[in-house]
Parts: sequence; C-alpha cells; structure tokens
Amino acid sequence: MFDSDGPLALLVRKLASHAELSSNDRDSILALPHTMRKFDSSTYLVREGELPGQCAVLVSGFAYRHKSTAGGARQIVSIHVPGDPLDLQNLYLDEADHNVQTLTRGEAAVIPRMAIRELMLAQPTVAQAVMVSILVEASIFREWMLNVGRRSARERIAHLLCEFAVRLDAQGLVGSGGYALPMSQEQIGDATGLTAVHVNRMLKVLQADGLVERDGRAVSFPNLDGLRDIADFNERYLHLSRQTA
Repeated sequence: MFDSDGPLALLVRKLASHAELSSNDRDSILALPHTMRKFDSSTYLVREGELPGQCAVLVSGFAYRHKSTAGGARQIVSIHVPGDPLDLQNLYLDEADHNVQTLTRGEAAVIPRMAIRELMLAQPTVAQAVMVSILVEASIFREWMLNVGRRSARERIAHLLCEFAVRLDAQGLVGSGGYALPMSQEQIGDATGLTAVHVNRMLKVLQADGLVERDGRAVSFPNLDGLRDIADFNERYLHLSRQTA
C-alpha cells in the first residue's frame, strides 16, 4: 500500500505529476532499495568525470547542478528542490559530464541506478514518468539559456524568483508569506551570469518597485503578478500538468 510518509513519497508525487501511476507503480517506487544519507551544504552528490552508479532523490534541502571552466569559473545550470531526482540524466551514460552539489544541509534517498533501470523495464508507466522528468529538466534548461542569454539583469533575477515560487508551491513547500531563498547572492549570480554586486543591486531595485520584500533570505511577493510581468514568466516550460501524450 502506498505510504505517503515514506522517504520516497516525494519521488512518487513527482513522477505521478508526469504520468498516471497505478497503485502497483507507486508501491514499486517506494520499495526501491535506498540508503538515507544526510549532507552538509556544498557536498558533492555527482562529480564530473565519475562513473554514475546511483541516483539521489532530495528528501529535504536544496541542490544545484553546475559546470566549471578550467579556470574555476562556475555556471549553475539548474536548481533542485525536495522531491527532485538528481541524476536521472546519467541512467544510461558511462561518465558524468557535470557536478551536483547541495545548496543547504539536507537529506537524500540514494538509489542504485540499476534498480531504477530494472523498474523502468518492468513497468512501462514508471519508465514514461522518468522520461518525462528528464525531458522537463531539458525544458527548464532551455528556459535558463534564454534567461541568461537574452533577458536583462532585472528580468533574470525576477524570473529565478518566480520559478522558485512556482516549483516549491507545486511540491507544497511555499507558505503564505513566501519562502526562504536557499541561494547566496554569489550563487544567484552564478545562475544568472551576474556578479554578486549586480545581484544585490537588482534585488534592491525589485524591492524599491514593490515587487519583492526581503527579510534576510526570506522573500515574499506583495505583487507577484507584477513580478511575473517583469520577468516575462510563463510557467509553460515547467510542464506541471500530467502529460497524456
């Protein structure tokens, strides 16, 4: 029977948002062999160049995917929230081509990737849900490319804040007053192609415009519709509804 409180319940919720999972599908996901691990912030969960052997599913905390230049400059290419599987891209690849690190302290369920592959072969609807999850990550990456390449600094920051709000709300993790932003200004800069100084300046502009309120890392949105307009934010790329094709 489906256990809504089990450590993989968030993964079931995530995959069920992509495909119509049966009770057997849900129970099979919950029964995947896994090890619970606690992580400090900045812990590597995936290292570029390593053989992928497992997939971690965030149970609590936040993580980010990034690439680095030979000189050490970092580009953050995605952010991950509780319930996100962190390494489905490497299910069938022999070598990791990027890094995944924790943004905050947290906990993850670590699943052998062969167990996921075997479940996908045995249960086609689970395979469909996993494939949709991978495709949605690719869609988000395309939007991030547009954000960094073609939007202004103010629009980039606004867009990132909007995405966090929508994705956290989809997982039931947003309170009525907003959310705690898990990224430093330097990390926001690495995600948007800006310096930390420029990020700070843009946050102050959004605050002065009455679009954002900040208390430390806590952010709220007195005019979320206005922020979405500034960001040119359309949540279509997140594909939040169940896919029926």
